Amino acid sequence: MTGKADDAFRTISEVSKMLDIPAHVLRFWETKFSSLRPLKRSGGRRYYRPTDVALLERIRDLLYKDGFTIKGAQKFMRSKTELPHDLDSVISQASDADNDLAAALALLQEARSDIARLKLAFAS
Repeated sequence: MTGKADDAFRTISEVSKMLDIPAHVLRFWETKFSSLRPLKRSGGRRYYRPTDVALLERIRDLLYKDGFTIKGAQKFMRSKTELPHDLDSVISQASDADNDLAAALALLQEARSDIARLKLAFAS
């Protein structure tokens, strides 16, 4: 990368190299994602703020890593929901939830048995 500070503005060619995305794709994404608004100076030269670069990284990940379409990525960005990036954590969370449900079911079955015993005790 260049010797610029982390908070420095970047040109489209710098961002293109950083993200390994052609400049024409970055310009296209500007037309599709309204939240992406780099500064434009005289002659239309674009300057990307660090927040713009972060947004471009997120769009790239949604499209190229997570398999979203442009329309799907637009909806996702509007919903401001986050996808877990780690499949293992998703599996772990699902397993934890499954264990919690099994424990809850066991408690309910125990309570049901207790109620049945109480009914028999009061019926006699």
